This record gives sequence, C-alpha cells and structure tokens, in this order.
Amino acid sequence: MAALDWGMQSRLAQVFRPETGRTVMLAIDHGYFQGPTTGLERVDLSIVPLLPYADALMTTRGMVRSTIPPTSRTPIVLRASGGPSILKELSDERLAVSMEDAARLNAAMVAVQVFIGGEHETQSVRNMTRLVDAGQRYGIPVLAVTAVGRDLTRDARYLRLATRICAELGAHAVKTYYCAEDFDTVTAACPVPVVMAGGKKLPELEALTMAYRAVEAGAAGVDMGRNIFQSEHPAEMIRAVAAVVHESMKPGEAYDLLPRPAAP
Repeated sequence: MAALDWGMQSRLAQVFRPETGRTVMLAIDHGYFQGPTTGLERVDLSIVPLLPYADALMTTRGMVRSTIPPTSRTPIVLRASGGPSILKELSDERLAVSMEDAARLNAAMVAVQVFIGGEHETQSVRNMTRLVDAGQRYGIPVLAVTAVGRDLTRDARYLRLATRICAELGAHAVKTYYCAEDFDTVTAACPVPVVMAGGKKLPELEALTMAYRAVEAGAAGVDMGRNIFQSEHPAEMIRAVAAVVHESMKPGEAYDLLPRPAAP
C-alpha cells in the first residue's frame, strides 16, 4: 500500500487501525436491496449508539444524510452500487453513487458488489473498475464485496478466484465470506487486505469463533452486521468482536464479556 497516494493511505488508515492493520466494520447497508432488515428499522436508536465501538460504518448515502450524526468520528464505508431488490436478479447492479458525492460525504472508502460467476458478472466487474478509476482521481479507496449466487459454493477455490480477480483489477481491499477449510489460502493469494463478511445471524460464540479463525488465517478484520445488531446485547457484542480482532482474544474469553441471563 506504500505506493498509494497520501490521501488514499490516510483514508485506509482511518478504516484499518494502524496499530493492528485490522478493522471491525459495522455493516448496516442491507436496506439498499432488502428494505428494513430486522434490527435496522430505527437506525437512530439501534445503530447510532454503537458508532463509538466500530472502526468504520458500512452504509448508504441516504442513511448517512438522514440519520448518522455529522459529529460522528466513525469513518464511513459508502455503498456505491445498487439497483435490483431481493425480488429481482441481484447481480444486475449498476453504480448508484458518484465518486464526487462520496467525496462530498467525506467517505473513507466506497464499496461495490462484484458477482463472480453471476449472471451479470462482467457488468459488476465493470462497475468496480469504473469506481477504481474514479477513486484514483479522488484518493478514495474501493472495497470490492464478493457476492455468492444461489448456485455457487462458498469454498476456498471459489473465494480465491473472486478475491484475486477483484484485487488484480484494482480493488484496494476485498470483503468476502469465511470458509472453514483453507481460508488461509484465500488471504494468502489476495495481495490486498481481505475483510471477512459476517453473514447470517449466528449464536454469539459461533460468530466470535468465526471471526477469530478468520483473522488467525490472515483476514484484516471483519465486516459484521446481523451478528452485532441482531444480538441481544449489541454493544457488548461489538466490543467482544473488537477484542477478538484487535487483541487476538480467544472466542471463549470474548464471549465471557457478554452479559449472562440472571439466574432464576
């Protein structure tokens, strides 16, 4: 990353803690294609109190302008692609935000979905490369988000393919799913930071274990949403995730940071 311009390096250092090289992103951009997700009906109540515990917030420009306090010190990773809803073919995305507007919102990074193996694969890759070109002009890094279609397997072979293509074509970081076998080969084959996607809601200990195994296998952090804001104790959960990511705390120890139900 040393070859990048100063502004690009500065923004990446906002997202990835310089002392660890890792990040805990809080993902709340689900609404851009699936509407008001459980736990995100009132972002002002459920998410704004969590901002001090997140290294970055992945969200949309509409949510930034309507709900996120401009006094927040948490960097924004801005969702820049969109189009279809869950009712349509999801890979048929277009760029939905200009880099000029991302700069106007002081975004630290922009995110674009890439559908390797999807029906509109080439179009989604083109979305990413256009965003990378614009990002180079404005000094704003691009996070490529690998999307897995219904008929594709989340195994190391596929994830190596998807993450490497994104990196080769200019993405400054790649968000992808975790796989239990050979995830270290995914991070090793990708020359830019790999951030693990949180995915569906899991029991807290399972989510913490997945995060631990991902960073131990070379991930540069996590981008979690449902496993945090759908937890019974979201503030404690995001702090536990941060302990795993930045302190290499064992999952069991991190789980002990969460409140326990009172004894009957």
